[in-house]
Amino acid sequence: MRFDSRTVLVTGGASGLGGATVDMVVAAGGRAVVLDVDDRAGAEKALALAGRARFVHGDVTSESDVQRAVDTAVRELGGLHGVVNAAGIAAAERVLPKDGVQPLAHFTRVIQINLIGTFNVIRLAAAAMSGNEPTAAGERGVIVNTASVAAFDGQIGQAAYAASKGGIVAMTLPIAREFARMGVRVMTIAPGTFDTPLLAALPEAARESLGQQVPFPSRLGRPEEFAALVRHIFENEMLNGEVIRLDGAIRMAPK
Repeated sequence: MRFDSRTVLVTGGASGLGGATVDMVVAAGGRAVVLDVDDRAGAEKALALAGRARFVHGDVTSESDVQRAVDTAVRELGGLHGVVNAAGIAAAERVLPKDGVQPLAHFTRVIQINLIGTFNVIRLAAAAMSGNEPTAAGERGVIVNTASVAAFDGQIGQAAYAASKGGIVAMTLPIAREFARMGVRVMTIAPGTFDTPLLAALPEAARESLGQQVPFPSRLGRPEEFAALVRHIFENEMLNGEVIRLDGAIRMAPK
């Protein structure tokens, strides 16, 4: 699947990993629909890409918002050929903090956005892609999800976050198996510590410390490196139903 004249829906596409992915898609000759809750960043991203991207304000947990983004791709940009699920939230809270018990609503919110939101986008986007004309190899679309190394070695305080990302990992293969009949591949990337807006708010000393925990290269990952892997997944037909750690060999300590 090449990006030439094809359209990719990127959730969380206004900045961070999703923003770098949108830039990569357009630079490779494709078009992008940016689905994000950040109106200012989303509008700026679409404007900067000179008509090759559309911004749709939306929440990944909303069926109507996601359907509107899918419809935008189909009606305004010639169809929907790929999805990159990069929207999500981070959470750090112990199950039993000093002041009592973690509120159930906190856990539920992380699962709702990270896991259920990803599934919501997958189901609605796949319905649209199933009607695409197949390539010579029979391919109709590609879906790339974003998990985290926390799915495998979550730290203390990451129960909700690790569970949400672990759910994305676990559903990758069964959905890939189901979608094989219509020629839609499903992959997941599990990034380590990346230099995103979330980490940009940390003091420089904390950012350097996080980077030094990565065996090699001993630095934070760059969003462009995530986007480069997304591109390879799209272009390599044998990548399907698998999770790729993109982490510089880091294994997170308990805390």
